[in-house]
Amino acid sequence: MVRFWCRRILVGVSLLFVVMSAVGKSSKVVMSWKNPAYVRTQPFSRVLALGLSDKAKIRADFEDALAGQLADTGVETIPGNTILLRPEGTHLDLQYLKTQVRENKLDAVAVSRLIKVDNTVTYVPGTAYVPPPLPYYGTFYGYYGAVYPMVYTPGYLKEEKKVRIETNLYVVSSGEGELVWTGITDTFNPTDVNKAIDRLVKLVVKQMRSDGAF
Repeated sequence: MVRFWCRRILVGVSLLFVVMSAVGKSSKVVMSWKNPAYVRTQPFSRVLALGLSDKAKIRADFEDALAGQLADTGVETIPGNTILLRPEGTHLDLQYLKTQVRENKLDAVAVSRLIKVDNTVTYVPGTAYVPPPLPYYGTFYGYYGAVYPMVYTPGYLKEEKKVRIETNLYVVSSGEGELVWTGITDTFNPTDVNKAIDRLVKLVVKQMRSDGAF
């Protein structure tokens, strides 16, 4: 009976670790950098939230979420999908973009793009465990019978998906647009696109503010 419950407890603990490894990670900042040469003389007033993707719906959802999060910093934000006509699968004309930036009196652009998606499958080997002697194992044979059996947790395959996103902040009120801030984030095992986007934009804007980009 003791060996049975030890086995049940160990299997339960191993399953818990499997679940934790799958859901314990969400998004993290891999790196961020603020341009030390850029000196902001006044706060940004109108910022464009731009997503670079060939999937129109995902792009629009991302731009809406990023604009909403940036608005919490106190600036007026415009999602790219409200002023830029970009049918799915088409490229955005650079001259058209410049015209829209100028006509909408934008002074900064926050733009994000997908860098890569990594899918990895890792084999986690099983582990063997020897139950410790309990106080009432007062005989040799009782002790031997409790300690000798190996409680074994079988191995398993762990699948992980990592999505890497780059986000840049440019000041575009003059010239070609000077880089103010850049950051790279990793999102792990996204299962719900909208939730993943929400976590990502919150993390990115939080890091921007922490680095003094806004």
